[in-house]
Amino acid sequence: MEDFAGEYTQKPDGSYEFIYGPLIRAMQEGRVLFIDDATLISPAVLAVCYPAMDGRREVIVKAHKGEAVTAADGFYVVAGHNPGVHGAVLTEALSSRFTFQFDVATDYDLARSLGIDSRAITAARNLATRQANGETGWAPQLRELLAFAKITKIFGLDTALANLAGAAPAEDRDVIAATLAKTFGKTVAPLSLGRQI
Repeated sequence: MEDFAGEYTQKPDGSYEFIYGPLIRAMQEGRVLFIDDATLISPAVLAVCYPAMDGRREVIVKAHKGEAVTAADGFYVVAGHNPGVHGAVLTEALSSRFTFQFDVATDYDLARSLGIDSRAITAARNLATRQANGETGWAPQLRELLAFAKITKIFGLDTALANLAGAAPAEDRDVIAATLAKTFGKTVAPLSLGRQI
C-alpha cells in the first residue's frame, strides 16, 4: 500500500520525511494514474485506491497522521491487465470502479505494416479465433509477434518458431506448436535447453 500512498523515507541528515506515492501525487495534481497489470496486484493492496476511484474521491493516508487527500479535478485511474494470465484476478470491487472497460485486440494490419512474417500473422489470427471459441487459452499478441520478427532476424526462423511455441502457457503449447507447424509447413517444438529426448 505504501507504494501507492507513500511512506516515510530517511533523509541524508538522518531525519525522516513523508514522501507521497503516485496515487496521492496524481490526486493532488489532478493527473492520470496508470496501473499496469492491475490484476496481478493483491486486492488488499489495490484497496487503497478504491475510495479515490468511487464517489468519495478521497483517501485517508493513515501512515501520515490520518491525512485526508481529496482528488483534484482531472484525476482518474486507468489500469491494464491481461485476461487469462495465470494468477490474474479482476475482482468485482475493482471492476465496478472503472467507468469504461474495453478489450484491446491485436492489430494485425499494424503487425503486417511492421514487417512481421504474414505466416506468423495468419497463425496468430487462427489462434485468436480458437481462443475466442474456447479451444485454446492463449494466442500471440502484438508483443509476441514483434519478438518473433526480432528473433527471426537475429537467430533464424526455426528458433523464432520454437520460441513462439515456448512462450505459450504449458497447457497450450501443443496446440500452438501444431498450428505453427501447419502454417509454416515445418515441425515446431517449443524452445528448450538441456538434454533432448
